[in-house]
Amino acid sequence: MSTPSPELQREMLRQMQTIRRFEERASDDFRAGDIYGVVHSYIGEEAVAVGVCAALERRDQIISTHRGHGHCIAKGADLNRMMAELYGRATGYCKGKGGSMHIADFEIGMLGANGIVAGGIPIVTGAGLAAQLEGEGRVAVAFFGDGASNAGPFHESVNIAAAWKLPMIYVCENNLYAVQTPAAKSLAQPDVASRAAGYGIPGVVVDGNDVLAVHAAATAAVARARAGDGPTILECKTYRWRAHTERPNQPDSRPADEIAAWKQKDPIGRLVAHLQAQQGQLTEDEWQAMDAAILAAIEDSVAFAKASPFPTPESALEDVFAD
Repeated sequence: MSTPSPELQREMLRQMQTIRRFEERASDDFRAGDIYGVVHSYIGEEAVAVGVCAALERRDQIISTHRGHGHCIAKGADLNRMMAELYGRATGYCKGKGGSMHIADFEIGMLGANGIVAGGIPIVTGAGLAAQLEGEGRVAVAFFGDGASNAGPFHESVNIAAAWKLPMIYVCENNLYAVQTPAAKSLAQPDVASRAAGYGIPGVVVDGNDVLAVHAAATAAVARARAGDGPTILECKTYRWRAHTERPNQPDSRPADEIAAWKQKDPIGRLVAHLQAQQGQLTEDEWQAMDAAILAAIEDSVAFAKASPFPTPESALEDVFAD
């Protein structure tokens, strides 16, 4: 698999840092009481969303989880509309009614985040079936965690996708914990991808903190799907730096030394070091300028959110599809 161009690598770095800065600000504002509901931080896992989405086209479709901001940004979502949705404002993606866990943008192929564990997997498998029937070469991607891999919808979806050779990529973001339950205590086998053998499809394990490795594996899986050869399970071993949610005093029983060790594998730092080691690809000044521009964009999104109106009481009856 060829190495991505320096331009694509820098773009992947920009996207990862945008996710990092967005999550930092969202966490701070949630704790300050400016953001409602709940926030699940994606910090530490940025390479998975970016590596996979960089292998996709705009027309390809993805579905996310409760920890979905990174997938939205990597697929090209608008920061202003995202932040407005977190702030509960009418200019948000869901008009301020969905909040952090339900951002969607069909125009960029983002079918939505989903607060139900494994809830999005069968939905996007349906999108894979639609893509196959339309015959235009689209693929569909399910992002889910190690906890969701133990739920029935995962197995049912992968089974039918394998039987029908749907153009699917099932991306397991194995961050080693389902809330506070270690994967080692809930998985009979350490690798979720090993289950692929039972469905007769490829199962690939990759370093989820290496965006170039994720991108290479995703590119191969996408090519297989577009060629009509069916789905792949892509398991990305990664780690979230923060507790399960950003609620104050959220319990976190993970060992401090384990968290520290994974922070040493920071996916952003690794790509910065890689680019800076390649003469002329990224100077320290360029990196600082990129970060400054990202921070400015985040500040603009917060200003946009704060200047936007709340939904009117009457709007509670709009966009209702059942009664």
